Order: sequence, then C-alpha cells, then structure tokens
Amino acid sequence: MLAGVQHRSVEHAATVLRHEDQMNAKRGNDVSATAVILAVCHRPTICSGIVKVRYRYRIYPSPGQQQALARVFGCARVVYNDCLRVRDEAYAAGEKISDTEVQRRVITLAKLTPERVWLGEVASVALVQACQDARRAYKNWYDSLAGRRKGRQIRHPKPRRKHGRQSVRLTRNGFALHRQRLYVAKVGDVRVEWSRDLPSVPSSVTVIREPDGRYYASFVVERQATPLPACNREVGIDLGLNSLVVTSDGEVIANPRFLRAAERRLIRAQRVLSRRQKGSANRAMARRRVAAMHRKVRETRLDHMHKVALRLVRDNQAVYAEDLCVSGMARTRLAKSIFDAGWSQLLRCIEEKAAQYGRTFAGIGRFAPTSQVCSTCGVKDGPKPLSVRTWTCAACGTVHDRDVNAAKNILAAGRADNPNACGAGVRPHPVAADAEAGTHRSAA
Repeated sequence: MLAGVQHRSVEHAATVLRHEDQMNAKRGNDVSATAVILAVCHRPTICSGIVKVRYRYRIYPSPGQQQALARVFGCARVVYNDCLRVRDEAYAAGEKISDTEVQRRVITLAKLTPERVWLGEVASVALVQACQDARRAYKNWYDSLAGRRKGRQIRHPKPRRKHGRQSVRLTRNGFALHRQRLYVAKVGDVRVEWSRDLPSVPSSVTVIREPDGRYYASFVVERQATPLPACNREVGIDLGLNSLVVTSDGEVIANPRFLRAAERRLIRAQRVLSRRQKGSANRAMARRRVAAMHRKVRETRLDHMHKVALRLVRDNQAVYAEDLCVSGMARTRLAKSIFDAGWSQLLRCIEEKAAQYGRTFAGIGRFAPTSQVCSTCGVKDGPKPLSVRTWTCAACGTVHDRDVNAAKNILAAGRADNPNACGAGVRPHPVAADAEAGTHRSAA
C-alpha cells in the first residue's frame, strides 16, 4: 500500500468525491474512502490548493491483535481520564500546571507505580496523544468560558467510558504501511480492506472500534483541491421535515426518514436485548445486533446527505441556507424527527463540499421572516400557523407555496449579504427586518 501511495498520481485524487463514488451502505464489508471525508470531526481544510481529508477503511485484526488493541484503548482511556483529574485538581487549588508536567505525572511517574505499571505494555505514542486530546478538550472549555471560542458555550470535558465507541490516535512514529497491511506499534501488522489507494502519505491514523464490533482505520492525508468550472446558477434552500430540501427553483427533495423506517425492527431488537441476562454471551450478541442496525441507519443517512450536498454544490455556483438553531428546535416534541432529518449534517456537507470545489455557501440569519414575506412584491403578510402550506399575497395576489417562497427569500437575502457570487449584478428583494414570531416554519 505504501508503494501505491508513492507512485499514485494526483489525477486519481481529483475524482474521489464524484457522485458515483459516494458511500453505498449495501456494500457490506468494504467501506469507501470518501464515505467519511466529511463526517469526521476534523473538517477538510484548503491551503494553497491542498485539501486535508480523512480516508477510512475497514480493518480485520486477529483475535490476539484485538486483545492488544483493547489494551491500547483501555490505557489511552485511563491516561485521558487521569489528565482530566489532574487538571481539575490543579484548577480547584488555583495551581497553574503546564502540559509537560501533566504528561509527566500521568505517564512517566504513573508507570513507576504499582497501580499504573501496565501502562508500559502499550506504545507510548498512544498515551501521549491521549494527553494531547485532554489538553485540547480543556483548552476548548477555557476558551468557551472566556468567550474566545466561537459558537455556544461548551461543557466541562467528560471522562471517557469503557463501553461504546473506542478510538486511539497515532502519529507517524506509531504506525507504518507494510505493503497491504497496517502496522500498529506493539500490535502488529493488521489486515486492511483497501477500497482505493491513498493519494499521499498519511500523517496520522485513528484506529476505531465501533459498538457493533467492527474495526476501522482513519487516515489523515492531503490531496489536490479540484475546483469545478464556474456556472451562473444560484439557489436558496429551505429545510423541513415533510420535505428535506425545497429549493428556490421549486425542486423538492423528499425526506427519507431513515430512523422511522427502521424503527419497528429496532424496537424488536431492543426488546430482545432487554430480556437477555446481563453478562451473558446472548446479551452481547443482541447488543451487537442493535448496534449494527443503528450503524446501517447512520451510514444510509450519511450516504444520502453526501449525494444531496454534492448535487447542490455541483449544479450551483452559490448555495444559501438559513442558519437554523437545531439544538433549540430539538428540545421540542419534534426532536426525533429533527434528528432523523439530519439538517446539521446536510449543511456541514454542503459547506465542506463547497470549500473543496470552489463554490460559495453562506447562511442567512435565523430570525429573517422568510415565510412571512412575499417573494414577488416584498410585502410582509405576517406570521402563519404551520398548517398553512399555501397562501395568497394580499398586495399582489400571488399564490405561494410556503416552502418555495421561503427558499426564494433565502436566495434574495443570501445575494444581498454575498453580492456577485456569480459575477453578475444583484437586485435583492425588499425583505422586512422584523423577526418572525411563533414556531419555526420547518417544524411541520
């Protein structure tokens, strides 16, 4: 595999996000490298035409290697939690402690104690990266408290748990590519299912164990950015529950409701799990079955979001959407439907694909009265209940579909805030600045 990385041309990397290359949830064991490029926490970044992305592949460790990986996961989890404990104690005592001192206490000195002597059985690079993860988590929390971090205020870092998804991050001195296998320090050569070659030499790898028992390797690599040819189309999109996306052109993309479709099977599987005796092999089997069903729902939804986002970005020079407060709307009775729709995931995919392909993506204010204003004459008609799906403008007599009209207003507001995205003149429609009262229009 390393030889393939060295002689692989950049032209291959230019096609990794085409529509036909998107993840197919029915492929079974093979996992497309592009399936998780936008789904991970490390977002793709562009610097002088180079895009940093993640390629994920499924790996098949042997039973002995699974035990070794479980040991690495456990040691990294203990070190991470010890870092949080040391920093909490220093914070409570008013002590300023450096990152080097924290690492010395939880790794170097801990290995000399009988309680933590087993930390020496795993590669030190995994333990150091766990310290770095704890440092970054604490820094984000401090910056959030001080107002230096954008977005809503985040909570105190939580300790890692023994159950559920496990992962460990390794830098270049902790792994290597030996032909078709991945070498992990103090674990050995692990078989990898290569769905495609890596476009460059990876800088780091994250070994992941999912709750359903599957193992993955996620590589951080660099590849050339591939801007698409410029076009003169722009579109505004309105997100909803009845229809996932309604565009300003009148196109309606249905909401597949993946969780609702699998809900009956999930209920039966959860009922079987609840009846199994704790600690038994049958309960472990039932738990993996439930986790596998959730994984299929998650991957099917992600596949759909990638395809929708890619089509919108590929066919339009600029895409405008409303800045929705998904976390606030998810505290209502529609929480399950909102999370099943995956609005945030779709917007994130559109944003990152637009950055990779040289397109424009922008959001408008969430308090813009897009469903109250006539997109033809610009007169504000007032708030409307969610049951009203079509309405007639009292000023000009135009009959509007609620979602299409909102998408047109989003397009006009986006053009006003981001002029000349297509290189042409912009004539924004007059949109009232008053906030829209009542429940959000898309929660119907």
